[in-house]
Amino acid sequence: MRLYTSPRAPNPRRVAMFMAAKGITGIETVEVDLNAGGHRSPEFLALNPMGRIPVLVLDDGRALSETRAICTYLEGLYPEPNLMGVDATERAFIEMADRRVELHLMLEIAHCVRHTHPGLAVLEQPQFPEFGAAQGRKMRDTARWLDGELGKHPYVAGERFTIADITAFCALEFARGLMKFRPGEEGMPHLQAWRDRMA
Repeated sequence: MRLYTSPRAPNPRRVAMFMAAKGITGIETVEVDLNAGGHRSPEFLALNPMGRIPVLVLDDGRALSETRAICTYLEGLYPEPNLMGVDATERAFIEMADRRVELHLMLEIAHCVRHTHPGLAVLEQPQFPEFGAAQGRKMRDTARWLDGELGKHPYVAGERFTIADITAFCALEFARGLMKFRPGEEGMPHLQAWRDRMA
């Protein structure tokens, strides 16, 4: 198999972290230069017409995109350690936590960064700085919610490490680097302690 990735982007990092947590090795990686438009090349668009990374090319040549789909596939091939749930109930609650983090925290961070950071103007045209700033404020509301959740249990989805922790960590690290977001400095001690444990 072959994984198309980019080291600084949060979604490829999620797949890399998922693979590391499972001890998966032997998958070739191909780095895509986003700033040079590598994700818009005809060769890459033949793999993923959405022009997004990561993409996992399977042994039979089919291309699987979307981070969660790639992780679901890898979970099926490498079921241990389990990161997505051992039965229907646990799978549902882990997916709920993961989707909340992905569709709120991570997406709000991405919108903020892509619309406010000058270094990402090449990827987001046109940029809408006011929208980006509003997303940065919404992200903090979501982060406060997550801080409250982590005050009740040690991990994002409950009592053990799962894919939801990977998604949240990669989102926060993206915000840490490009938004200079530090939860502890903004009154979110549980989120800061969790982030430090994950790191």
